[in-house]
Amino acid sequence: MPQSIQFLLLPGFSAMGFISAVEPLRVANRFSGALYRWSVLSLDGGPVQASNGMSVNADGALADSQGASLLLVVAGFEPLACFGPRLQQALRRLDHDGVILGGIDTGAMVLAEAGLLDGHRATLHWEALEAFKERYPRLEVIQELFEIDRRRITCAGGTASIDLMLDLIAQAHGSELAVKVSEQFVLGRIRQRRDHQPMQIASRYGISNRKLVQVIGEMEQCTEVPLSTLELASKVMVTRRQLERLFRLHLDDTPSNFYLVLRLEKARQLLAQTDMSVTQVSLACGFELPSYFTRRYKRYFGKCPREERQLTRLS
Repeated sequence: MPQSIQFLLLPGFSAMGFISAVEPLRVANRFSGALYRWSVLSLDGGPVQASNGMSVNADGALADSQGASLLLVVAGFEPLACFGPRLQQALRRLDHDGVILGGIDTGAMVLAEAGLLDGHRATLHWEALEAFKERYPRLEVIQELFEIDRRRITCAGGTASIDLMLDLIAQAHGSELAVKVSEQFVLGRIRQRRDHQPMQIASRYGISNRKLVQVIGEMEQCTEVPLSTLELASKVMVTRRQLERLFRLHLDDTPSNFYLVLRLEKARQLLAQTDMSVTQVSLACGFELPSYFTRRYKRYFGKCPREERQLTRLS
């Protein structure tokens, strides 16, 4: 019997994450017969519009879901916009019935809101990681491409959905088939779940200096309580002057300004992806005074935090 997989598409879902999950199943069937069948669900059984404006017809409503061994929630920029008691109850019913539950892109946030990720490791799209950590501080969130933790499967979305499906295909039907499927997508290699989803710091900033890469990693980990330039230098065993020289040489910037921009970028993500107040966002990003945070934010982005949030909600 083919394995039955259902995709619950939420309004504004990631089309890339969804298609990248379906296509490996199609190719696996092409090579080895009817290994998989899949169907699309929506909250009401009607069509669902993706974040790119495309509309996908559903095969049925979530409330009518039955017979699947795996259900994957595919979400996008506002995963909780349609969350409510009916969605929560439906997901919990499926869990009670033994269905494996998963999330693609920001689908993990829906599972977390339903209380279905407690005690499990999870991943999601890197842009939503900070918002996830703030909203669910007790959950273990990682930055890997995908995670399979017992009866929970989470994935960063985008092309990482291909990697997830190749892993599942290899587990169920062998690595040879997974390789054949991957070759159809002209992949250089099959990425493992332990690969980190954001571009590595060296690639992202076009740098190779080991000390500089290490310092930027420290900055990314310490945004709520920022470290001083002296503390950062101490962590990589260089002097403050040496660290400033490294930033000037490789990034044409100062450590303090680079750190400030990094924290402002995090604040922008939190404003767009959470309901945290401006004051809460300010504190989460290491700005003790909201007024100072607002001034710096407006100077860098050209609009104040509240204006940014209103524009995000309207878009």
